[in-house]
Amino acid sequence: MASSPRKPLHNDQYRAVIADDHEIVRDGLKLALQQPGMVEYNGLDVVAEAENGFEALAEVKNHRPDVLILDISMPLAGGAEVINDIRRWSPETRIVILTGINAEGLICSLLDSGVDGMFSKGASLNELYKQLPLILRGGKYVADTFVETMQRQQSRPSLTERELQTLNMVIAGKTSREIAEAMSVSPKTVDKHRTSLMKKLDTHSVAELIAYALREGLIDPENTF
Repeated sequence: MASSPRKPLHNDQYRAVIADDHEIVRDGLKLALQQPGMVEYNGLDVVAEAENGFEALAEVKNHRPDVLILDISMPLAGGAEVINDIRRWSPETRIVILTGINAEGLICSLLDSGVDGMFSKGASLNELYKQLPLILRGGKYVADTFVETMQRQQSRPSLTERELQTLNMVIAGKTSREIAEAMSVSPKTVDKHRTSLMKKLDTHSVAELIAYALREGLIDPENTF
């Protein structure tokens, strides 16, 4: 899925920052981006690398690059957490997500945040290199695998705010009485929310609810247990 480009920001080289917590990924991307002809005629100028979210934000603030290639599952603030700050400090920087995650809820929230490109680590990086010129010039591109993810998300049952609150607290191990106190409702009302939630999601146990929420990207697997 793509849109039309604008004119280049620079006559010489575009500047890039690579943010990924795996050195081998950063090295491979840097080598390819800097190679003349791979993405741009003169190659890209990789001005900085980052291995966590804090470093990514600091390097963007420092360099104001034309493009940031960002992993969304890094230590010290994942990619999803720093996008708004990046937009605030360097609004002209094009944000390109490169991820191995395909959870529907997370992918859709990233696209809603206004990223400029999204590519899968599970696919050939040639697609990234081919589409980067479009993105650098103001276009947008989302790999087909994520377009399919969005389509699945649109067909997923929608949850009310109360049902989503109930889901989060059930997953956290709260009892109906504890949930009722937190929501300032009766335990019987909580039971109704829980029944409606499980019926909508076609689940029959807390374990199935957790599995569903993980699969759909509604919760962070690192903070679940």
